[in-house]
Amino acid sequence: MLSTIIWIYTFYIMVKLYISTMQIGFIAFEKKKDPVLMGKGRYTVAANYAIAKERLGMAEMIVDLILFAFWATRGFAWLQGLVGMQDSVVAAVLFLFGFFGINYLVMLPFELYQKFEIDQKFGFNKMTPKMYILDTLKSTLIFAVVGGAALGLLAWIISSFQSWWFWGFVLMFTIAVAANVLMPFFMSLFNKFSPMEEGELRTAIEVMMSKVGLRSEGIFIMDASKRDSRLNAFFGGLGKSKRVVLFDTLLEKLSDKELLAVLGHELGHFKHGDIWKNIGLMAVLLFIGFFVFGNLPDTLFTQMGTPPNAGVKIAMLLLLLPVLSFLFTPVMSYVSQHNEYAADAFGSEMGGKENLVSALLKLVTENKAFPKAHPLVIFFYHTHPPVLERLKELGFDASKVDLDGELPKDGIFAYMDKK
Repeated sequence: MLSTIIWIYTFYIMVKLYISTMQIGFIAFEKKKDPVLMGKGRYTVAANYAIAKERLGMAEMIVDLILFAFWATRGFAWLQGLVGMQDSVVAAVLFLFGFFGINYLVMLPFELYQKFEIDQKFGFNKMTPKMYILDTLKSTLIFAVVGGAALGLLAWIISSFQSWWFWGFVLMFTIAVAANVLMPFFMSLFNKFSPMEEGELRTAIEVMMSKVGLRSEGIFIMDASKRDSRLNAFFGGLGKSKRVVLFDTLLEKLSDKELLAVLGHELGHFKHGDIWKNIGLMAVLLFIGFFVFGNLPDTLFTQMGTPPNAGVKIAMLLLLLPVLSFLFTPVMSYVSQHNEYAADAFGSEMGGKENLVSALLKLVTENKAFPKAHPLVIFFYHTHPPVLERLKELGFDASKVDLDGELPKDGIFAYMDKK
């Protein structure tokens, strides 16, 4: 049983490595062609950034496979020996803290390299080492308190109920929904959220929100630029905690009309109930995961040299859940891409098709997002359709764009008319 699971996990990693290899080759080939959506210089930079991230990801996958083999063959038994073999909630939580801590330390160099080497090189990272350390300490404290309580409760359920996998699913799904409700609070521990000042833009946003029946806690500007230069906007929270959040970087780069078109897109997700669809898909994945991995035979843990106690069962579930998630991602990607097209259509109606097209072009350029991807990457990973397909659906001919500088704040169509 143990050898079968190791082979399954190895095959899973090999498939992911193959997809990444195909993506790197695809981008390297496309980079040599005539650029689309941006000038040659920006196009090349975007391609190089995508390849750099993909190569780092491949190195992570290899280490991930080694780490899995370690845990499955001797790591669990070793850690159990340090914590103690007793089957108690406290022992389970201590075991899991050790499990998470070791995984974090092993993968930490990749995170640091991504942030302080790759993102720094391509002009994204604004975070200082001091800020990173403070963020890490805050995250660790939150995980110790909130995560420790959740893991302890799950360990108690495993020790107390025969059908623990079902009640474990109920617990984790409830926590996931609660996390969405409390997301604005947790984010406020890391970023400053300032209410948008009164003015025409705020009034226009409030009018758009009222048209779709969205009642929120307010419209806030997040100081994202102190950590990263990328552009973004989102609706955070559920229920009464809902709020509209705009990155300060977005306000800097987009015109008011483009910003309203982007928000129209996000309002489309609200109008169509996409967040609840995503929660439903997550529930299906969690249910299947708990059912499958919650019924693993005890002989598997015996082969690993450890008793099948709560801590080991939770750790094994966490190790194997990414495999199931990978198999499930094409379904989630398909649904998500369909939702994005519908949100684009709604956003173009609310904020104007030309403004949404112009905003998408700026987002691609400023975020250095390479506009093409291998079909396998789109099939497995893309929650959004390829930007070229989104523009085509909006009636925009990308072949007419030939930009080699800053995108104008007045909008791409006005720029093209001048050309």
